[in-house]
Amino acid sequence: QLQASGGGLVQPGGSLRLSCAASGFTFDYYAVGWFRQAPGKEREGVSCISNSDGNTYHTDSVRGRFTISRDSAKNTVYLQMNSLKPEDTAVYYCATLTRCYSDNYYYTPPDAYWGQGTQVTVSS
Repeated sequence: QLQASGGGLVQPGGSLRLSCAASGFTFDYYAVGWFRQAPGKEREGVSCISNSDGNTYHTDSVRGRFTISRDSAKNTVYLQMNSLKPEDTAVYYCATLTRCYSDNYYYTPPDAYWGQGTQVTVSS
């Protein structure tokens, strides 16, 4: 089971840190991705952290502003989001992945674990 949290309302230019906590299994066995879905838009992959080498990947629109990280001791993956923009407004989800592929390609296997989603709203 995955529990996503940390969303909220923030002004443009602000920061939030999302958390994705795993229970019932060892998170380190998996790559972990963050995804988002804005109203009327398809879900898109945002960031991924590898389970094999710790490499991280970020889609073009968030690179340099978002950072994904992992705390193995806490069985938790984080998404630090800085310099937030109104276009970052979406429901954010975390999911277990088989692997990270690239900055702009995210494949979710059919048996992926998904968090319940946390709302991020960037508005003045």
